[in-house]
Amino acid sequence: MKRLESMKDHITGYLFIAPQILLFLVFLVYPIFEGLRLSFYNVSYGKETFIGFDNYQQLFADPVFTKSLINTVIFVVAIVALTVIFSLFVASAIFDKNARYVSVIRGSYYVPVMVSMVVMSMIWSFLLNPANGLIPYLTRELGMGHINLLGNSKTVLPVIIFVTFAGNVGQAIILYVASMIGVPKDLFEAAEVDGANRIQVIFKILIPSIRSTTIYITILNIINVLKIFVVIQLLTGGGPNNSSTTLMYFLYNNAFKYNRLGLASAVGVIMLLTALLISLPYLRSMLKED
Repeated sequence: MKRLESMKDHITGYLFIAPQILLFLVFLVYPIFEGLRLSFYNVSYGKETFIGFDNYQQLFADPVFTKSLINTVIFVVAIVALTVIFSLFVASAIFDKNARYVSVIRGSYYVPVMVSMVVMSMIWSFLLNPANGLIPYLTRELGMGHINLLGNSKTVLPVIIFVTFAGNVGQAIILYVASMIGVPKDLFEAAEVDGANRIQVIFKILIPSIRSTTIYITILNIINVLKIFVVIQLLTGGGPNNSSTTLMYFLYNNAFKYNRLGLASAVGVIMLLTALLISLPYLRSMLKED
């Protein structure tokens, strides 16, 4: 009797989650396997021709793909490092202060997260426009000459990194502050009794205690940065001379501009493998900690 009741409970639970599992399989799992299959085909106007690994060979022989791969790695490393370091600094500085003060700081940093990245990109496009943008105008008025940050291959990457970082860092600060508030106060009291200063408390107690949050933020930002597209599309269009082209933008061009779905699918597979290879060490570290 008890066994039957237990089976009914299990069936009821599975029925409740069945719609979500179905959506997950249809919209996430199926596209992954379909993309993997298409990466071995030449797809032209609905006609599929099996070509094996030719798409992958063509990609690695393409200098634009190589450039987009290098740019993507630079974006991932720079934005993840900036986000983790800056959000850790801000969160550790404010987490134990007056609640009203902490709320103001968190709110001010979180505002960009609530604004659509499309809107953020349009604002920065207006500010950086070399013809009538506010920033070039101010530099001309200050006697610094005419500047075009988005049209210079040496400055375009730092600008996009900063815009993306500014739009994402608020979420990391919120997560860090919430995690720091949950650290047992006994640890801080013991450190105070032992005569530890604030810097020692932060590096010896606080940061090790929120290690799982750091891993989560790192993985989340790696995935988000690999998918970076809107900022590139609205600010630079991949230019100048492919200096800001990323894997996602390269995939978009091949899929929707040049109608090379097989090649675009191969790029998607490489992006998936890249995300897994980068994220797996962090996931293993988190599992070991648990």
